[in-house]
Amino acid sequence: MTFSEATIQDLVKEHYGLNVSVKALNGYDELNFLLSNEKNEKYILKVSNESHPFPFLEAQISIIQHLKKSSISDCFQHFSINKQGEELTKIVKGSKVYYIRILNFLEGTFWVDEKDKTSELHHNLGSFLGKMDHALQDFSHPAMHRSYTWDISRASEASDNLKYILNHEKRRIAGYFLLQFDTEVLPQIHRLRHAYIHNDANDYNVLVQENRINGLIDFGDMVYTALINNLAIACTYAMLDEEDPLGVAAAIVAGYHKAYALTEQELDLLYYLIAGRLCISVTQSAYNASLDSNNEHHFITEKPAWDLLYKLIQINPIKAQDTFRKACGFTGLINEDDYSDLLEVRKKKIGRNLSIGYKDKLKIVKGALQYLYDDKGRTFVDCVNNPSHVGHCHPVIVRKMQKQIATLNTNTRYLNDAITEYAEKLTATLPEKLSVCYFVNSGSEANDLAIRMSRHFTKQKDIIVLDHAYHGTSTVAMEMSPYKFDSKGGSGQMPWIHKAINPDLYRGPYKYGDAKAGEKYAADVQRIIEDLKKENKAPAVFICETLLGVGGQIPLPENYLKTAYEYVRAAGGVCIADEVQVGFGRIGDHFWGFELQNVVPDIVVLGKPIGNGHPLAAVIVTEEIADAFNNGLEYFNTFGGNPVSMTTGLAVLDVIQEEEMQQHALEVGNHLMNGLKGLMTKYPIISDVRGHGLFIGAEMVKDRTTMEPAVPEIDIVVEKLKANGYLLSTDGPLHNVLKIKPPMPFSKQNADEMVRLLDIALSEL
Repeated sequence: MTFSEATIQDLVKEHYGLNVSVKALNGYDELNFLLSNEKNEKYILKVSNESHPFPFLEAQISIIQHLKKSSISDCFQHFSINKQGEELTKIVKGSKVYYIRILNFLEGTFWVDEKDKTSELHHNLGSFLGKMDHALQDFSHPAMHRSYTWDISRASEASDNLKYILNHEKRRIAGYFLLQFDTEVLPQIHRLRHAYIHNDANDYNVLVQENRINGLIDFGDMVYTALINNLAIACTYAMLDEEDPLGVAAAIVAGYHKAYALTEQELDLLYYLIAGRLCISVTQSAYNASLDSNNEHHFITEKPAWDLLYKLIQINPIKAQDTFRKACGFTGLINEDDYSDLLEVRKKKIGRNLSIGYKDKLKIVKGALQYLYDDKGRTFVDCVNNPSHVGHCHPVIVRKMQKQIATLNTNTRYLNDAITEYAEKLTATLPEKLSVCYFVNSGSEANDLAIRMSRHFTKQKDIIVLDHAYHGTSTVAMEMSPYKFDSKGGSGQMPWIHKAINPDLYRGPYKYGDAKAGEKYAADVQRIIEDLKKENKAPAVFICETLLGVGGQIPLPENYLKTAYEYVRAAGGVCIADEVQVGFGRIGDHFWGFELQNVVPDIVVLGKPIGNGHPLAAVIVTEEIADAFNNGLEYFNTFGGNPVSMTTGLAVLDVIQEEEMQQHALEVGNHLMNGLKGLMTKYPIISDVRGHGLFIGAEMVKDRTTMEPAVPEIDIVVEKLKANGYLLSTDGPLHNVLKIKPPMPFSKQNADEMVRLLDIALSEL
């Protein structure tokens, strides 16, 4: 629609009998003009099109007339009457109908332009909204019962526009909050108080004067919805660009509650409603960008809205709920106990040797991508939970799992598309000869099956492993894990298990800079083969992680696997690559760890990241090994390959690819390692930084010459970082290696903050 300033001037003269000067203003979906008369009195004229039909405009008149009777009537614009004695003037232009209305001009500073926003002002904003909503509790109008994009109760619909957010990290965060909206808000929203609300107390609609609210303009977003949404919107916009957004929201909530009492149920949903409003905003901006919109109002809050979403995901929702409750005088939610009761029950009912991390125990109640929230309101950046490969509660994974588990979950005796589709997609990421899949429930079970298949294929029993290796918790996996059988309470080494030297370029006999170190370490595998030959035996299998995990976060020296595999195959053995902790793009350079070594294993074992924490694992073998294993004895696994697991696996593969996580791991991993190497030059206690992508170890020693492990210093550092919100762990035979294997959404900002906190912790040692 086009109305020139001259046309508006003529229409005002014709219908209102006023001589005015006219200046066009910006607007979201209506045309706005500033009118001035010879007495310098100012008015706002609005032109509405079919998106605001006559009954809805009538409702705006009704609501303002209703508010005229309230104690805050001066804070709302009033309508000018035309020559026919009406508030609305119908204009027909061509075949289209428009409505003009003129409102008085309210003085004041827009909230967005107010430089000094005090706690008192925030409280006053809440109080003003509370008074308005209280005054409207006996108001109603049928035109406000409408389907409206900007109604927070309908935030779920914003999911349709997620695809227009091109930045992977932003799309993931918005998707996470919309998932939480569906989980936390939707089941309860119908139980909340509903009302006729303004629905848009944003920073361009609220007017401020001398630390109080002087006006609220633009009723074009009003709707019948949950009452709490009005407060949620005001909080959302007031929180933009604030250092302490939660503190700001709490002051507004307290002011509102004093004027119009809130319920605990409403307060407990407020965090998610604020996030929901932000998600509507950013998805609408993305959608408008896809249409090449040039209306600046479509993007006016896009950057601050994203900034607030990034801050919001770092605020523990329990802390937010606790803060809002306490602001209104209710009992808080944060648990202040020391877990002694819980620990006592755990001690009685759970296996005694199931360990718990950290000196001061953590009770984690919720996860959000790379963040974990505890019941005391604290937020932690997760730097160690690599099973949640693409992030805790990744929205794409969760939604696909939810849909499948609501549809079907059964065993593999029935035909199902998911298992074959997943097998095809998974093997497409591997060398051509690794083509047959067996699905199981855990990495331990996968390693167990891989050994069974290897022994069947070679008709041999002996296994070559690396010293300090760990391959799982089944009986067979424990037997071939020196990390377990050599430790306190371990069963000791079985005669058919043979330990090859750990190819450690930092602590081993062959160091960094030795171009032949890989071949020299592999010679120890050949030594074992020669010893077996003297007993008329040969190895059934050589199994090796493609980067060593509990062995100390160690990348293998160049040519190590190539040489070792040649020796094993020449002796008739099978080569297994254990990718349980390494695969699926974590190392950045490649999708699989064995690709770093330019080898193709006979069997690949997958676990942990394959299902993003869902119990799923796989053994992938050559056609030859699969044929030999198919000897008449049925292989069956009740849950291995079930439809929910297969759907989950497919979703993980899709997310890794669509969100370019391998490239992200490479860039963030290199950035983090550079930061750690910077600390290594500053603090002699860090003696080696190693890894690929987001598989990183930092070794700590008391003395670089003697290489004495820095224990307990490393434990002190880990506890200090935990106290500052970063969860790390230790690894290695000497328990002196910082283990860093975060969920893949871990960002450069997380890396920088971790290095900064590590710097402080090391300076305090």
